[in-house]
Amino acid sequence: MGVRSGLVGTVRAAGTGGRRVGGAIRRVTHAHGADRSGLGGLIETTAVHSAGDALVAVALAGTLFFGLDVNQARGQVALYLLVTMAPFALVAPLIGPALDRMRHARRYAIATTLLARGLLCWGMAGAVLHGDEVTLLPAAFGVLVLSKAFGVLRSAVTPRVLPERITLVTANARASFAGLIAASVTAPAGLGLAALIGTDWLLRIAMVVFVLGAVLALRLPAHVDVPDAGERSAAPGEGRRWRTLPRVGPVVAEAMQANAALRALSGFLVLYLAFLLREKRFEPVSHTVALGLLAAFAGAGGLAGTGLGAWMKARAPQLIVFATLTVATAVTAVCAVFFGLWAALAVAFVGGLGQSLGKLSMDAVVQREIGEEVRSSTFAVSETLHQLVWVLGGLAGLGTSIVADGRVALAGAAAVLGLSLALLLAGRARRAGRRRRAATARRPPEPHREPV
Repeated sequence: MGVRSGLVGTVRAAGTGGRRVGGAIRRVTHAHGADRSGLGGLIETTAVHSAGDALVAVALAGTLFFGLDVNQARGQVALYLLVTMAPFALVAPLIGPALDRMRHARRYAIATTLLARGLLCWGMAGAVLHGDEVTLLPAAFGVLVLSKAFGVLRSAVTPRVLPERITLVTANARASFAGLIAASVTAPAGLGLAALIGTDWLLRIAMVVFVLGAVLALRLPAHVDVPDAGERSAAPGEGRRWRTLPRVGPVVAEAMQANAALRALSGFLVLYLAFLLREKRFEPVSHTVALGLLAAFAGAGGLAGTGLGAWMKARAPQLIVFATLTVATAVTAVCAVFFGLWAALAVAFVGGLGQSLGKLSMDAVVQREIGEEVRSSTFAVSETLHQLVWVLGGLAGLGTSIVADGRVALAGAAAVLGLSLALLLAGRARRAGRRRRAATARRPPEPHREPV
């Protein structure tokens, strides 16, 4: 009897604590007018989406698709990197234009991506139970594609639910931060559930989570679906083209290119440092501890970048992207000179911070500069570009780990970052010069005055 009452008391206390934590999180996500504009609802939908993705990742951690890690052969890791690009081949040319044409029904499009993932999770549960890889792998690819489609839609919708007191960088950061927290809490719980009830039931729980997310998406305010009356309509066929960088304008292209450099650095550091710390001993820690510290510092950098974006009041996201690239270049160069375990951890932290903060700021530039009619396509191209450069950076890190030590590798990375920064600044200076010359040419000549 005493044990039973103790268990009941524990459950009640846990429920009370959960309600208090949930209430505190809701107050944060709905602050500064986010409850009235719909941003709070979008953030909650993002958190549920991330929780579902975390459960899927945990459930599939032991399968052929997700089983590769950095401790396996370089050839296997390289193959895994190339395989992860496959879903992105569909995002830019197909998914983005399709979502542009659905901008009058974005709530339903968001809900559809979540419901479809729920159905795929149900199918994967049966495939895992019966060892059916023919069903499992296509379903897993489908979940990845739909996850990216959700990200494209969320980024495209954010300007429509932005309160007056919150900047785009802050709104993007709040959504990303909520997703990180939800995934961080859900993943350990998923590991425990997988051990208790099996991965097939964990996938069924993920299905329920995605259905809950679909319900939240349908409860977003109606103005998410209705473009402003002042926005121009897309020309015939405009929303169906793959928007390449020259077509998005110099401001957006510049932000994308700067963020691509930060993404490539992140991919390079993850693979290079992981193999380096596995093969080279840094006293007094073991290889396992060094790899654990590397993952912790990189994750902390991503969390710090998201938190910094959430509380940042700046209204110049393009400046933030350039400042982040400048800091990443400088820190990488310094760590090349003083290379060691702590330098490796420091540059991993900066790589995670740069990728996170650069992405938040770049999204704000696209949201500010690109019209509703092609915004989803632009985000789709951006996602594809940045995944591609991350993979290329990872492959470069994989190859460099064979031939170069830490000082040479980081010096090379700093040189590439510095070159990218110099090219971007030179391009900006050329455009500023052309604008000044154009303004001078348009200025009317001063009237001739006769001498007195």
